[in-house]
Amino acid sequence: MKALFAYEGNVVVKDDAVPALQGEDTVLIRTAYSTVSPGTEMTAVRRSKQSPLQLGYSAAGVVVQAGVKAADEFPPGQRVACYGGPYVRHAEYLAVHKHLVAPVPDHVSLAEASTAGLGTIAVHAVRQASLQFGETVVVVGLGILGQIIARICRAACLRVIVCDLLPERRKALQGTAGIHVCDGPDEVSRIVADVSGGFGADAVLLCASGNQKELLDTSFDWIRDRGKVVIVGDLSMEFTRAKMFKKEAQLLISRAGGPGRYDPMYEASGFDYPAGYIRWTEGRNLREYIRLLAGRHIDIGPLLNRSVSLTEAYSVYGMYKNDPGSILGAVIAYESTN
Repeated sequence: MKALFAYEGNVVVKDDAVPALQGEDTVLIRTAYSTVSPGTEMTAVRRSKQSPLQLGYSAAGVVVQAGVKAADEFPPGQRVACYGGPYVRHAEYLAVHKHLVAPVPDHVSLAEASTAGLGTIAVHAVRQASLQFGETVVVVGLGILGQIIARICRAACLRVIVCDLLPERRKALQGTAGIHVCDGPDEVSRIVADVSGGFGADAVLLCASGNQKELLDTSFDWIRDRGKVVIVGDLSMEFTRAKMFKKEAQLLISRAGGPGRYDPMYEASGFDYPAGYIRWTEGRNLREYIRLLAGRHIDIGPLLNRSVSLTEAYSVYGMYKNDPGSILGAVIAYESTN
């Protein structure tokens, strides 16, 4: 089969072995679409050296085969979404544990379902903020992940304020009922005061990246007393202590898709966490995201403005690097399934 790798700073297609089922809980999937995660994957491309690094972690396709303990839920032909490297990647076939797979209803396109990995991360980020009905949230950074987070927050009936410096990204949310779109920090400050009745935002979710101490400090100005700032993007943790102290603010990290991620006992060996102890695992967040798509509580179709074949995938990474305003969501289409 063909698969995508980062190699010496470039994106290349290489031949790779079709993965085998690794246990009775594993599902073999023929990939229809996979979605590019620009933040994670562009970092991998920049850091790649002489050992090829596989790319991707979010995909959708059709079940080819399933182990005994997964066969009832995932028979051959079942449409599914899946999440989580190294099991999920940009490749023609994927072998994934059932905890990381969710059924996709017929009326949900597999292209949209292939955003499931990003959606799972977005769901977990919102949960980390512990927001409740009617509260106010600011989302900074409107790449594909920030766009999904903003839509989930709106579906949860929160008061949503978003900000990005790129006009193309702001445009994707302008006119959306219940979402206030801002072009800079000053406008965010004004809208937060107005929307929250002067209390301040209950949480700020930062989907930006890099060393942005000024942005982190400003986030403390936006939140209410004892509010939260959640780091979602690859942001340096440098800030002024006095600003955090003044609000007795909580500074939180949102790690991937939720409890279970990076735990081999959960992802590879099949040991689930009891819901009484951990209500929302990465697998349950994955299924919840698909439920949001299926119920049309969120619409992410317009975000996917670029579709390429596996052999053309390198061009997408070039666009993210050189002209990020021209591309929001990119999917890789696999001809063997279409």
